Amino acid sequence: MNNVFMNTYNRLPVTFSKGEGSWLFDINGKKYLDLGSGIAVNCLGHNYPPLVKAVSQQAAKFLHVCNYYTSDVSAEFAEKLVQAAAPAGMKNVFLANSGAEANEGACKLARKYSLLKYGPGRHTIVTLRGSFHGRTITTLAATGQDKFHKDFGPFTEGFLHIPGNDIDALEKALDSKKVAGLLLEAIQGESGIIPQRSEFIAAAAKLCAERDILLIFDEIQTGIGRTGTFLALEQYKDADGKPLKADIVTLAKGIAGGIPAGAFLAGEKTSSVLVAGDHGSTFGGNPVAAAAGLVVLKTVNDPTFLAEISRKGEALIASLKQNPKVKEVRGKGLMIGLDIEKEAWPVLKAGITRAENKDCGLLILSAGVNTLRLLPQYFISDSEIKQGLDIISELID
Repeated sequence: MNNVFMNTYNRLPVTFSKGEGSWLFDINGKKYLDLGSGIAVNCLGHNYPPLVKAVSQQAAKFLHVCNYYTSDVSAEFAEKLVQAAAPAGMKNVFLANSGAEANEGACKLARKYSLLKYGPGRHTIVTLRGSFHGRTITTLAATGQDKFHKDFGPFTEGFLHIPGNDIDALEKALDSKKVAGLLLEAIQGESGIIPQRSEFIAAAAKLCAERDILLIFDEIQTGIGRTGTFLALEQYKDADGKPLKADIVTLAKGIAGGIPAGAFLAGEKTSSVLVAGDHGSTFGGNPVAAAAGLVVLKTVNDPTFLAEISRKGEALIASLKQNPKVKEVRGKGLMIGLDIEKEAWPVLKAGITRAENKDCGLLILSAGVNTLRLLPQYFISDSEIKQGLDIISELID
């Protein structure tokens, strides 16, 4: 069956047929504790009843309306999404399909803002080494990892990669005569769960404000509550100790709980830059995705719910730090990376084959050669967390 797919994935030997909560079941009926959530996509777990109901009800009404018009459900979703991101200074939103599309739109928005205000030549987007922003030709150019660039050049010009957490490099790179925007992840996911230090983020905000360079946060993986706040940037302050504001924020992955969706949001500076004809997306704002997104927003954007994500994450991190087989633990909320002495990929395989002889398998992710990545669904129970920790300890022994 898998022979019909292009050979673009290093797939693990399992095929799933259904899911329930934190569990997936393969075609042979064996079960697996899912601590990856489809790489942060299934944030409310598998087969979440309110999400299933909303998608089913919307599918029974209509599946798609082209963007000549709006739909009631996409308009409501856009409104609620902007409200949820308002603490970060967001004013309006473009609804898209994916993280790469959201990041590409953010780059277009930044470049047009700079062109209108300063003229040609001020178009560079600065990103960080170790970053991951997508797999289109432009978002590959933005991605600061050489391994993703091999074989696909030439890339879109105008991207500069600098080390993360390096304020001196940041200050040198942010040339007000050349740079339109700074695109960064508060916590880098694909390169090993690497958080940016608070002083680095504060310096970035200060320099961008002083030089009128747009501050763009890629919250594709960190957003929608993953780190214990609706947006990860809410956990940072500017140089004056005030809540951090952004000029552009990008979202995807968990935004619709498993239905393909993405978005980029604009702050005060950038909310009126794009006009009719500047950007578009055939499926952006799809009614079914919007219906799913409304369930996610209603569930996640709640202080008590977000506090539970933080509590579970702190418990996970504390337990992992006590494990002598774990070299280092990094992350916030339910976005956690743990470094181990052996390579990560064989551990992922062992999590699959465990289901053959024991009560269940385990689904975890890798992020770099020696880093395991945990992105469990938000409703995961304390007993499931303990079970997962026990299996991880077994697998890395």
